[in-house]
Amino acid sequence: MTEQPMSNHVPCFHSLAFGEIPKPDYADVCLAILPEGAGTDPTEWAERLFSLESMPRWVAGAMGLRQALVPLIGIPKAPRDTFKVTAQSGEEALIFVRDKHLNFAAAVGVDPVSRLIRVTTAVELKGWRGKLYFAVVRPVHPMVVNAMLKKATRS
Repeated sequence: MTEQPMSNHVPCFHSLAFGEIPKPDYADVCLAILPEGAGTDPTEWAERLFSLESMPRWVAGAMGLRQALVPLIGIPKAPRDTFKVTAQSGEEALIFVRDKHLNFAAAVGVDPVSRLIRVTTAVELKGWRGKLYFAVVRPVHPMVVNAMLKKATRS
């Protein structure tokens, strides 16, 4: 392997998620390999990933449990269209949700050259309700997103 010369280029990571939430309280990126012959439209992938019908059963069950429990701490139930695509730019489609307990941004990006699909999540917490809610969600969030990616890229 040859050694590459050092450059003055500073690495950076851009995502529509960080356009909505530039200083998140939580952020992650999950990746999967795009299946051979699969389309590269990020909006189609976002709609597929976040469709209740195409989510793994245990994820859909967790979403149902969330709907039942959040009113107990004063958080409203999520409307059915919560995960609708709100914007698309270039290789990313954005789902942005502004709520009283947190702001949530998920950008679904498709790189046709490297054949990767990624979900970049950014969360901004608001008050004690957001902190309490996300204390439960935080440990399982990457598992949920990876399960959604796995199912979507296999169907």
